[in-house]
Amino acid sequence: MNLEVRHLQLVLAVAEDGSVIKAGDRLHLTQSALSHQLRDIEEKLGVSLFLRHNKRMLLTQAGERLLSSAQEILDNLKRTEEDIRQIALNREGVLRISTQCSTCYHWLPSMLKLFNVKFPRVEVRIVVEATRRPIQALLDNKLDLAIVYSPIHNRKITNKQLFKDELVVIMQPDHPLASRTHIKAKDFADENLLIYSYPKEESLVFQKVLIPAGIMPKNVSQVQLTEAIIEMVKAGLGISVLAKWSVAPQLESGTLRAIPLTGRGFYRQWNAATIKSKSTPAYLNEFVKLLASNCEPFCPPKVGK
Repeated sequence: MNLEVRHLQLVLAVAEDGSVIKAGDRLHLTQSALSHQLRDIEEKLGVSLFLRHNKRMLLTQAGERLLSSAQEILDNLKRTEEDIRQIALNREGVLRISTQCSTCYHWLPSMLKLFNVKFPRVEVRIVVEATRRPIQALLDNKLDLAIVYSPIHNRKITNKQLFKDELVVIMQPDHPLASRTHIKAKDFADENLLIYSYPKEESLVFQKVLIPAGIMPKNVSQVQLTEAIIEMVKAGLGISVLAKWSVAPQLESGTLRAIPLTGRGFYRQWNAATIKSKSTPAYLNEFVKLLASNCEPFCPPKVGK
């Protein structure tokens, strides 16, 4: 390649200033040095780039073509240098996140509003397809942050506790179990359980409550949309176990009843999981801090307050 960046800068300066002297001042070159470099460029290209007319430097057709490319290339290089500088300062990048519960994605707009104030050049991508296996996606470098409630036992992963939310058993207000102070494992035996994840090995309720008690519901239906589960429970098609915050409007309106699961209640501990690294971007740490300090998207105020 015959042309270098400095050659493009020289052609651009001469074309804009229309004078070798002025262009030399801009580039901190003597008139002699600039003229020599310009002749060198023209010799390498085998064509004149400028016409010398009454001490003015006028572009030839070849010069016009080179000028057009020079402007585009130099502008692109300038943008690239700024992008790299922002990346080096951890102010620009892509943050790929996923949660272990698809319902939790609803908090994204309010969280992004806070995050974008400090990191406007960071793109947040929600990797929905990693929802069922966020830890594996993290280990496969398909995620930067996994928001999970399952225990993490991997030395490659850093885990930061965020907050807890409560899972409750939801049902119609006139359901036979609606008057209970809490729901026991054996109470599921005669019920149709509407559940997100099946087989049972992927369900937190099965893992922590039903399997240890040796209980299997009368029927289990997998429904992967919170809204659908809520409507089916309202229609009397079964009961379900959901986060209390996810059904707050229905509890407030009285269309659903929520009963604690077990006498002590049933809670999930949410964690922020990231790959261990000595050079974690500042924006990733900031996003985790926002999650830890702002639990309202997951844990809204209790009904009636």
